[in-house]
Amino acid sequence: MSEQRRSYEEYRTHYPARKLARRLGWFSIGLGLAEVLLPQQLSAALGVHGRGGFVRLCGLREIATGAGLLLTDNPKPWIQARVAGDVLDLLALGAAGQRGDATTAMVAAVGVTGVAALDLKCAKDLASEDHPVTTFDYSDRSGFPDTPDQMRGRAASEGSMKNLPQVKGMGAADRETVDRH
Repeated sequence: MSEQRRSYEEYRTHYPARKLARRLGWFSIGLGLAEVLLPQQLSAALGVHGRGGFVRLCGLREIATGAGLLLTDNPKPWIQARVAGDVLDLLALGAAGQRGDATTAMVAAVGVTGVAALDLKCAKDLASEDHPVTTFDYSDRSGFPDTPDQMRGRAASEGSMKNLPQVKGMGAADRETVDRH
């Protein structure tokens, strides 16, 4: 008759998502600085000349979300702000493609879509922290089939290593690769 395991609910931090959030924060700051310092060049590269002011505003938004991601213990709202910014960027690039060079705007939209996919994955993974995980308590287990006192000396009393068959070379490698299920 097996004993019922104690279980409890706990919230777990999703460390890979938090690491990705920090990297996206640094990316935001870098992109934002480029947009703030070189707005005319970036708007020309996107095929929408004369929109430097709008590019500079987007840069300020990027710097704000990047700083928020790097300075907080709760990156969830800042990642959601990045996702919202990605939607705005895609809408702006769509409008720019209709007014200017559609090919250039399409290439930029593909880049924004790739970053948006990372932002969405990060937001989804961070949202998993809000759901408790059932954890079972195995603290009463030692890993041995009997108590340590009963196990003490058992290996020596059941024979020595000299009596075991020694497998060498490819036979040993084959033995290790056999599926034991």
